[in-house]
Amino acid sequence: MQDDLTKTMRMNYLFDFYQGLLTDKQRSYLERYYLEDESLSEIAETFQVSRQAVYDNIRRTDELLEDYELKLGLLKKFEARQALLDQMKQNLNEQHSQELLKLIEQLESIE
Repeated sequence: MQDDLTKTMRMNYLFDFYQGLLTDKQRSYLERYYLEDESLSEIAETFQVSRQAVYDNIRRTDELLEDYELKLGLLKKFEARQALLDQMKQNLNEQHSQELLKLIEQLESIE
């Protein structure tokens, strides 16, 4: 069950970063499937296509998003920035200015 939730969260993030690179149909299918939690059958009925056609389109689009991430790494960079910012906040609260300076330099080097 957790794997499905993890995959859904990942696909939502990838969708946020790369949706502008998708066709209208790909975007619609993913929005309905991942964001609106519609079933394959519901999507198929809406678009008057087979359930298998919806499944194939979503699977291919998932693979496409993963390929974009492999090539561009926007999600990976986002997660790295978030982790550094969390560490910075923690160190700021603990007032370790040297550690905070090193974390800020790491954050700057990601871009």
